[in-house]
Amino acid sequence: MKPDYNTMTTAELTAYVLSHRDDVAAIDALVDRRSPDSEATWFEGPKSVEDMERMSREFEQELKKRIQKHD
Repeated sequence: MKPDYNTMTTAELTAYVLSHRDDVAAIDALVDRRSPDSEATWFEGPKSVEDMERMSREFEQELKKRIQKHD
């Protein structure tokens, strides 16, 4: 009998998935809980060539910061 994934905390479900890696239903339940928007950085779209160039520089700076953070 499979456990009720809805009653598990995210930590419990993560531990369960790690010890039952072939339980696709458990993996699906864990992935369904994820909220990528909470981790997203939203940017306004460019309205001109200058905006596009500025955004390109800002993206590059942000990527460099994140890479340095993980080094």
